[in-house]
Amino acid sequence: MIASGTTSPAVLEQLQRRSADPKRRVLFTGATLVTMDPASGVLDGADLLVEGDTITAIGSDLSRDGAVVVDATGTILMPGFVDTHRHAWETQLRRIMPDVDDLGAYVMSTLAGYATVYRPNDMYTGTKLAALTAIDSGITCMLDFSHNSRTPEHSDAAVQALIDTGIRGVHASMGPHFGDWAKQWPGDLARLKDTYFSGDDQLLTLRLAALATDEIAGPALAFGPELACAAQELGIGVSVDAVFGASSSKAIGQWAKDGILGAEVTLIHATGLTPAAWKAIGESGTTIALAPTSDAQIGLETAIPAIDEALSAGVRPGLSIDVEVALVSDMFTQMRALHAIQRMRAVNAVHGTDQQPARITTHDVLDFATLQGARTNGLAGVTGSLTAGKKADLLVIQAEDLNNMPLNDPIGTVVLGSEARNISAVLINGEVRKWNGQVLGVDLPALRDEVHASREYVLNTQAA
Repeated sequence: MIASGTTSPAVLEQLQRRSADPKRRVLFTGATLVTMDPASGVLDGADLLVEGDTITAIGSDLSRDGAVVVDATGTILMPGFVDTHRHAWETQLRRIMPDVDDLGAYVMSTLAGYATVYRPNDMYTGTKLAALTAIDSGITCMLDFSHNSRTPEHSDAAVQALIDTGIRGVHASMGPHFGDWAKQWPGDLARLKDTYFSGDDQLLTLRLAALATDEIAGPALAFGPELACAAQELGIGVSVDAVFGASSSKAIGQWAKDGILGAEVTLIHATGLTPAAWKAIGESGTTIALAPTSDAQIGLETAIPAIDEALSAGVRPGLSIDVEVALVSDMFTQMRALHAIQRMRAVNAVHGTDQQPARITTHDVLDFATLQGARTNGLAGVTGSLTAGKKADLLVIQAEDLNNMPLNDPIGTVVLGSEARNISAVLINGEVRKWNGQVLGVDLPALRDEVHASREYVLNTQAA
């Protein structure tokens, strides 16, 4: 037994020394467990046992025999956040257009401009930076909507970045919108699956990515029976981006008739859809990925995240980051933005009447950011809650830091009080990825040089 606190180098040394042991036992004691498991709820001062890569027990006074013991008193232990949609390759272009006014401006500057000059190593650098930043802010599972797959080598680089960072990565592959490319997609998905995604129990999973309609980039990238069949033959899920407005509503109606909606399909944004489209989504069990800051800040369709529409259709959505060229990269902001926007709308809708507003809660948005995000990514049985049998994807949040103490409501503290700096530890698949507030295994000066060199190449080449 090695007993010490969550910031102890001695505990980290023991964890790393025994990381290759599939029977390694790690016991967290004394934490407030925000399990996000409906059957368990919030447990005060409980223990959580990890064996190898899996949570095996939650309770009181669990056996310490042979375990590395982490004294987590004064912390919140919770499942890692799940990001259901991020264009990770763009990350070296962070906040290059912070006040973008509409989708067209983003498309023309980024997808028709910068994207066309990306090399495979630029894909690698952007995706790696996104994944490391995700881990730093407590996102243990990230769906990378990789829509710049110009060649097989571009796809390989994006997947390798996920592997190298140790994140639970979902690689959603799509061909680029504009410019020259090898036209290997979607056929290359079979090679990708055989090369990187052949195992049933691994960190990485594969999805097919597509657009809702042919308005932006033509019919080749638009979801329909042909792409649905390709995904079904490979046994992978589908993520569909740019789902908004009348044209997407019409497409959803057609997909329902074609029988290609369902739990394995995720529709991203879903703003400005018709009641008929929402009915089809709800009846088919199709999942939804909301992008609260993207919809509101960029002004996508109605600019209002479709949370009320989703809930009315019986869909509990996942949350996502979207594009760092204009937006933040953490899940805390997504939760707070959605919480504030929905509650503002709910109160405004009944203002001046005797009706009660239908407001979502902090528990709702944390559910969206964890358990529902995992379900949206097709990983509900793997991650998203602290549940025995699920993989050990978890966060340790310091509840007694200056901005969090005293701990009165754990879920309220996570959603409304905490920041990335309060996350002292992150485990993914039982492996320590952040400890004592620092992401491990990162040569920051070298990474900084790599990121800057890639950015300068992209900007200078695109300008030329």
